[in-house]
This record gives sequence, structure tokens and C-alpha cells, in this order.
Amino acid sequence: MSVFRSDLSLDARDATGTGAETDVALNLATGNIRLSIFWTQEIQLSADDADQVAEALQRAAAESRSLAMTKEAQATEDPTGPPAA
Repeated sequence: MSVFRSDLSLDARDATGTGAETDVALNLATGNIRLSIFWTQEIQLSADDADQVAEALQRAAAESRSLAMTKEAQATEDPTGPPAA
């Protein structure tokens, strides 16, 4: 099982027809975001595909922040439970 979760709604491909693709994925263990370009070292995107990549990065960033807040909240919780009344 991979620690990376890809944005499955992203379908951005090279505008020149090389077949290159992009992937935006969140590392569920660290909260880091991976931007991958497959099959080449660079990619030329249409304006619409560039928007898709930007939106996927924004979704991943928001999810990363949420993951960090959840981990922080769990770390600060008292493991013994609520105080006795």
C-alpha cells in the first residue's frame, strides 16, 4: 500500500502530444505534496490543464493542512481521558 494518495480527478497531459502526464499526490504519513511528471523531464500544459494542476495542488495543500491539524490535536489530547467530575 502506498503512502501517497493521488488526485484522481486530475487528467492533465502534454499539449504537444508527447503523452506526458502529471500527478499530484499527498503523502499521508508526512503531509508533503508530490508533483510528478511522467514520461519526460518537462511538460507543456494548455491553460485548462494548468488550471487543473493548480486546483489539484490547492486541494492537496488544504488536505495536508487538515491532516497536520488533526495530528496536532491528537498529540495534545490527554491520553487518560477527560477529567473526573
